[in-house]
Amino acid sequence: MGILNIGTNALLANMVALQTVGNNIANVNTPGYSGQTVLMQAAPSQYTGNGYIGEGVGVQTIKRNYDAFLTRQANVATAAQASDTTRSNYLKQLTTLFQGGANGLGQSINSMLNAFSDVASTPTDMTARTVALTQVSQTASQITAASQSLDDLQSGISQSETDQVKAINTLATQIAGVNAQIIAAQGSSQPPNALLDQRDQLISQLNGYVKTTSVTATDGSIGVFIGGSQPLVLGSQAAIVSLGKNAFSDPNQAALSIQQNANSPPVSLDQNALGGGSLAGTLQFQNTDLVEGRNLLGRLTAGVTTSMNTQQSLGLDLNGNPGQNLFSSVNVNTVLPSTLNTDSATVQVSIANNTQFVPSDYLVKFDNTGATVTRMSDGTTVAGPGASMSPSVNFDGLTIDLPAGGATPVAGDSFYLKPFSTAASNVTAQFSTPTALAMASPVVGSMGVSNLGSLQLTSLAANVNPPANVPVTISFSSPTSYTRSDTGATIYTYTAGQPIQSGDAPNSWTLNLQGTPMANDSFSVQSIKDPTLKLNLTLNGGNATAMVNLGNQLTFDGGAMSDGYASMIGQIGVLAQSATYSAQVSANIATTAQANVTSVSGVNLDEEASKLMQYQQAYQASAKMIQVAQTIFNSLMTSMG
Repeated sequence: MGILNIGTNALLANMVALQTVGNNIANVNTPGYSGQTVLMQAAPSQYTGNGYIGEGVGVQTIKRNYDAFLTRQANVATAAQASDTTRSNYLKQLTTLFQGGANGLGQSINSMLNAFSDVASTPTDMTARTVALTQVSQTASQITAASQSLDDLQSGISQSETDQVKAINTLATQIAGVNAQIIAAQGSSQPPNALLDQRDQLISQLNGYVKTTSVTATDGSIGVFIGGSQPLVLGSQAAIVSLGKNAFSDPNQAALSIQQNANSPPVSLDQNALGGGSLAGTLQFQNTDLVEGRNLLGRLTAGVTTSMNTQQSLGLDLNGNPGQNLFSSVNVNTVLPSTLNTDSATVQVSIANNTQFVPSDYLVKFDNTGATVTRMSDGTTVAGPGASMSPSVNFDGLTIDLPAGGATPVAGDSFYLKPFSTAASNVTAQFSTPTALAMASPVVGSMGVSNLGSLQLTSLAANVNPPANVPVTISFSSPTSYTRSDTGATIYTYTAGQPIQSGDAPNSWTLNLQGTPMANDSFSVQSIKDPTLKLNLTLNGGNATAMVNLGNQLTFDGGAMSDGYASMIGQIGVLAQSATYSAQVSANIATTAQANVTSVSGVNLDEEASKLMQYQQAYQASAKMIQVAQTIFNSLMTSMG
């Protein structure tokens, strides 16, 4: 009967091998399926006087083709690719919101500035004035449209984050459920390959949303951790991930937290510790890139509108009145106190110099010595430590002080300043009356009637309206020296092209002269309303010329105002290009890592076909062995009968 048992066991073993090969072939295209291999072992031999006689073969186990190291590498690469690709895609969307060319915001700003050149040429032309106002209104509309586009993008991102968090919680629950099944199956002493594949596939999908690390427990379950060390799955229990606000309740930024159960407090997850996954890429875009985009647009808005409003206020309209704002005033006083502050104190922000703006948020922290102000875009300390708010702190064209009558911040208080985040939200043109455009300069200059030198006027600009310290006559005693009527016999050095100030504080006008004067040459600065001049201010376009010249004013990072928009889209373009490159690199790495996993765990049809023939032949041989045993047995029974 030994040969019959051997044949039967061999038949059964090869049948299992054929079933396994068939299962491999059937699942060749199944995501997450790991190829399986039947491990056979010889049955214990039986001792006889003639030696040990073999007892055939048996199936030891069905092994899953799996490499834990390669799988971990693939999960890490998947998380990195998902993060980089998600951020890159969002940055591409951001670049489409800020188009160049004839229909872009930059062209609108330049067209607006250039429209004032026609007014400068013909100050009383109502058509030219109307065109200028139309351009002002068009620019305001394009600014608010760009801001609304950012809000729409923000809304889509928030919904995407909500969906991704739901997916993470669902996958965590499923992993915990599979863990429970694997723990229950451990008593069989054989690996539950299908469950292990299912769990690995769920973990791989989870890494598409957030990078994980895994630790295998002695009971066969896997602990899954995110954010560095926070447990998401432990055994058959899954934690809950949720979205919320940061410590300053910033509406434009999101933060993650994790809660182990209903009775435990939520723990904040550091965005920088997430490591990868599409949710990490989405959060990075929202909390960093989109914030920078808002600040760039807000800075451009604040710089342009403040400059134009200031210049408009320095002119006179057709009725001789000082100009009113062309645009609504920009509010930079967006201050978010920390939720950890223990008092009601706050700070306030105002504009000091609109040509020094940096597109950034700021963090203000107080200790026992005073305040420290950190620029969030690059981590630079721009004021302090120990900066005093008495009377104020100045940095990057902004001023921080304490509201009158308000509480004083104490050590430990902190505030988040967002001066440009909403600057572009509600920009409007303030009026539409052409006569109200203040295109006349309140100060005028005139050369002495007996001048003999080559003296020429380059520019004369009012810094306050109405101008103070006028009239003033500058009398040249030589080509390099002069006296002023407002300071008597004091002698000043003349250098062509060097500004001559009014002399009061603050300077109410600035004069630039070129050329070489002769002794006894003179130049006078007077108010346009000086009755002795008998000038018609409606024919003066000096302030319109100054409005056009704003395009050359160094406003944004040392660049001209007219180049501000180009600089802005250039910075966003650099971010997008860098993100695209990172996405390409991480995609290549992920492809290679997945290929390495497939080389071990994947099903090779050629190899399986070879095994199919091998086990088929072995199965047929085993059946033949049983047939031989049956023939021998029948012959034996016949002989004995």
